Amino acid sequence: MALTLIQGGEEILADRAISQILSNGAGATVTTLDGDAIDLGAITDALAPSLFGDDRIVVIRGIQDLASELQDEISSYLESEDEQVHLVLWHKGGVKGKALLERIKKAKPSLIAVESLKKDGDKSEFVRSEFSRLGRKIDSDAIAAIVDALGSDMRELAGVCSQLAADTQSGKSITVSDVEKFQQGRIETSGFDVADAVLEGKTDQALITLRRALETGVDPVLIITALAGSIRTLAKVSGAPRGVKSFELAGSLGLPPWQIDKARRQLAHQSPASLARAVTTLAQADADIKGAAADPIYALERMVITLSRGRG
Repeated sequence: MALTLIQGGEEILADRAISQILSNGAGATVTTLDGDAIDLGAITDALAPSLFGDDRIVVIRGIQDLASELQDEISSYLESEDEQVHLVLWHKGGVKGKALLERIKKAKPSLIAVESLKKDGDKSEFVRSEFSRLGRKIDSDAIAAIVDALGSDMRELAGVCSQLAADTQSGKSITVSDVEKFQQGRIETSGFDVADAVLEGKTDQALITLRRALETGVDPVLIITALAGSIRTLAKVSGAPRGVKSFELAGSLGLPPWQIDKARRQLAHQSPASLARAVTTLAQADADIKGAAADPIYALERMVITLSRGRG
C-alpha cells in the first residue's frame, strides 16, 4: 500500500504528520508500536497479511531504539510488502539504527522531515505558520515575545498559539500587548502539573488539576504529551544506579539534576510493569482525544484515574 519514513526529532511535527496519515487513511485499522517497548514478533504479527484483506496502517515510533531482531522483522517485511498496509516508520535522528535507516531508504519511502527547531528564526516561522493555520495575523514583535518566553518547548508554543488565537478578538492582528496580557492572566496550571500529581499517586489532586487545566484552555494533547514525557523520564532514571548522585548522572541521561531527583521520588509509586502498562494507557488516551472516543474529556479523566492508581 505505502511506506513512509518520518525522520527527525521534533515530536509535535512528527505527531502531526502521523495524524495526517491516519486522517487520510480513514477506515483503515491502525496499529501503533513504540520502538523501546516492543516484544519480539510483535512487528511481524502487526504486518502479517489480514484474513479479511482490510486496509491497515502500522505506525512504529522511535525505530532507532529497536533491538536488532526487531530491525530484522522490518527488513524482512520490506522484501515483500503487503499492498493493504501503509507502514509508517519514525526515526528520531542520531546514529542509532543507521543501518536499518539505510535499508528503509533503499525501499524508496515517502520522506517527511521533522528536524528539531533550534534556531529562533525557525521557531518564529513555526509560530507564524501556526497563526496562519488558525486564520489569524500576528505582529512580528508579538512572535518574538512568544518565542522568548516559551521557545524551549515546541508543543507548548503550539498550545499557546492556539489559546491566544481563541482568546483574542478575531479580525485583529495579535500584538505584544495581547501576549503580555495572556501571560499575566494565565493560571499556572499545565500538563506537567497534572503529570506530577498522577505519577505521585494523588488521584483526587490529579483530577482537580486536570479540570482546572482544561478550564484555563490547556490543550488535551499537551496533557498527554506531558505525561508521556514524564514517563519517558522515569524510564530513563529507573535504569540508572541508585547510589549515583543526580548531578553525576545529568550528563549521561541528558536531564537536569532536579528532574532526576523528582523522577526518583515518583518512581516510589511505580514498578517496571506499571510503567510498561502506562505506555499502552497513554496510547489509547491519545487516540481517544483525537476522535476515537465519543467523550474525550471523560477519556482523559479515566486515564488520570487509571495511571494515578497504579493500574496504567
